[in-house]
Amino acid sequence: MGSYYTPGRNSRCFSPTATEPFALSRSKIDLFLKCARCFYLDRRLGIGQPPGFPFTLNNAVDTLLKKEFDAHRAKGEPHPMMVASGIDAIPFQHAKLEEWRDARRAGIRCLHEASNLVLHGGIDDVWVNPQGELILVDYKATSKTSPVTLDADWQISYKRQIEMYQWLFRRNGFIVSNTGVFVYCNGDTSKEGLFGRLEFDIKILTYEGNDSWIERALLDARECLMKNTWPKMAEDCDYCRYRKAIKVITPST
Repeated sequence: MGSYYTPGRNSRCFSPTATEPFALSRSKIDLFLKCARCFYLDRRLGIGQPPGFPFTLNNAVDTLLKKEFDAHRAKGEPHPMMVASGIDAIPFQHAKLEEWRDARRAGIRCLHEASNLVLHGGIDDVWVNPQGELILVDYKATSKTSPVTLDADWQISYKRQIEMYQWLFRRNGFIVSNTGVFVYCNGDTSKEGLFGRLEFDIKILTYEGNDSWIERALLDARECLMKNTWPKMAEDCDYCRYRKAIKVITPST
């Protein structure tokens, strides 16, 4: 293969000759599992997928939920939603909670020595049950007329997200429950109008995680990055299909 054109190449790109650990966010591992080619272009060549629009309303929901659960955390008591859902736990108090929540500071992280990769991610919340097991929690916001579930094929990314958080906390020495939680906020459009207030139907959905796939994924991700050839495109990758279509119809210059 010829020399690479690498317009986005920077210190975030993987170098096969580097000896220091290379950091990968949990979203980049998810990208690798979705499409190894897009992952390679991003982390090896510095050519990322076009960014999407910021989810500012979702971010507002996250911020307000954190404030709400933090108020009960300070009191050492469960949120009423936890009680109503039959979850015997309280919000977990820890000095590093805000650090774990801050994805810009890498959140919670762990070096996987076998791959020399540092997996990291920013959590939304963590609860603790009477047995001392941590319950990893993620906030989600949507607006749909049907009940919210975790049944859609694309929600595998949500499940992997929880499992990576579970793995990270276990690797940081915590006892972690296999049960993860999604606090799912569904915007209610049945009202007669907005009137300056958007109301949500909030459900707590539980998910039994299994993080046994993560170590293999990290090893495979490193193997992918070490190669000097692009991986095959994923058949269901919209970005790869777009690149292929543009290559076909764009006149040569």
